[in-house]
Amino acid sequence: MVENMEISNKLIKMEDYAEKFNIPIMQKDGITFLSSFIEKNKIINILEIGTAIAYSTIKMALVDENIKITSIEKDKERYEIAKKNIEEFKLKDRIELIFGDALNIELEQEYDLVFIDAAKAQNKNLFLKYEKNLKKGGYIVTDNLNFHGYVNKELGEIKSKNIRALVRKIKDYINFLNENEDYETTFYQIGDGVSVSRRI
Repeated sequence: MVENMEISNKLIKMEDYAEKFNIPIMQKDGITFLSSFIEKNKIINILEIGTAIAYSTIKMALVDENIKITSIEKDKERYEIAKKNIEEFKLKDRIELIFGDALNIELEQEYDLVFIDAAKAQNKNLFLKYEKNLKKGGYIVTDNLNFHGYVNKELGEIKSKNIRALVRKIKDYINFLNENEDYETTFYQIGDGVSVSRRI
């Protein structure tokens, strides 16, 4: 895995920035797990849905110099920051950044791995939309399935109506993964909860 002191310092700056401005990035043990998974399974072509400031994008690209990533972000400000960060790491030739709503974008390319880390209420829609871009034997990885511990609670325990609605959607998505016979899904209690669905 390609990482030196200069790169480490740049990544720490990104982590600090995300914390300061309350930008959700993948938790450290989550991204460590994902990076190892990419390395172990020799993943080369990745589609990421939800770039934010490109923290996980860059971490994935650093696993292997042959990795190519397409990443979609719909928030203009975050997209611009992500673009700068990708340039800062000199990864422009390996990361294609697309500005727009992933539900309205059409891609032709096939990917070894689709990483869903966007609006949690849209997990299922994004899964169904982009599975056509997934190679046979490829993987769809979804982050934040514990949603800060809320998913493990009873809905009646959650005071906020909005969070309750979101948790219901995440639980529905987990059921959808469990019942989807085209995929073998494994759930990992790592970071904020990660699922790995392998296309059979």
